[in-house]
Amino acid sequence: MKKLGLCIGAFIALAPALATAANFTGEIMDSQCAKAGGHESMFKKEGTNDPKACTLACVKAGGKFVLFQTGSKNYYNLDDQKKPEAFAGQKVEVSGTLDKATKTIHVTGIKAPG
Repeated sequence: MKKLGLCIGAFIALAPALATAANFTGEIMDSQCAKAGGHESMFKKEGTNDPKACTLACVKAGGKFVLFQTGSKNYYNLDDQKKPEAFAGQKVEVSGTLDKATKTIHVTGIKAPG
């Protein structure tokens, strides 16, 4: 019985590491605009309509890169903050594993859909 308990405990501890990779689609956006549901309010405030410039400016001001899904208005934090910079404001496909508890994607790759 002890062995069974140890095996179950080990499985539970290792379960996050056993998560399968998946692909997630959306726009690389800054966390401030994602929380607001999109760039629209910032576009009005700043008099621009450039998602890349908006995203980069907001990240420079302290935001984080996230993956924003326009239809559902959901967004996911990205654990890698270097890879998304090249895709700021663009529609992308992010590969990685999702930590549902923190809504964070552990990024293994980012590419333009195609």
